[in-house]
Amino acid sequence: MEIGEDHDPYGAVTTGQPYEQPARQAAPVVGAAQPLVQDKEHNLSIRPGCSAGLRMSGKATLTSGLALEDHMRTTRGVLFVHSAPAALCPHIEWAIGGLVGARIHLDWTAQPIERAAYRTEYSWAGPVGTGARLASALTGWKRLRYEVTEEPTATSQGERYAYTPALGVFYAITGMHGDILIAEDRIRHAMLSADSGGPSLREVLDDLLGKPWDDELEPFRYAGEDAPVRWLHQVV
Repeated sequence: MEIGEDHDPYGAVTTGQPYEQPARQAAPVVGAAQPLVQDKEHNLSIRPGCSAGLRMSGKATLTSGLALEDHMRTTRGVLFVHSAPAALCPHIEWAIGGLVGARIHLDWTAQPIERAAYRTEYSWAGPVGTGARLASALTGWKRLRYEVTEEPTATSQGERYAYTPALGVFYAITGMHGDILIAEDRIRHAMLSADSGGPSLREVLDDLLGKPWDDELEPFRYAGEDAPVRWLHQVV
């Protein structure tokens, strides 16, 4: 150590010159505009310091955040149980109660066109996707016929489910007035299938519109026109 130099207790050598603190870089402001960086490998447009999954280019715009927002967005619909045997009624109530998070008791009435069968319906309010969960919980039960509807929202499509033991599950996307919407590619496929010797275009369109399910369920609907309706709301 040379004479005239000072020594601090931490071992650093000072020369007596005034200390100049190095310039600090300003911290990035959250939400401030940053230049986009293109990630060509994953087809992403991202900003430095942001999650790459939040700015996706092209048609893939769904993120976990949007999925959560859709889950929290509420909609409503109706479950129509057209026929169920007496022994199955409490199990249906338990299945629905497990989805809405509350114990429920539905008003069952006799279904006159089927011996020892009962019917009920209730209108529900809950997160988007409740209709699909109701249909999934009830599908596959013997001697059960039901329909589930879910109204569209600003970020989700409407849905309709129908089930009979003989036909299985029918699913369709519905518009704001309840009409069934058929995708363009499904219509084109039906036309090509008909031209190549497959089922006729009318037969395929009838299936896409759920006509076989309507034909089987219509007598059950008519018999239950005067049945009471129970309103239930799911806590979000």
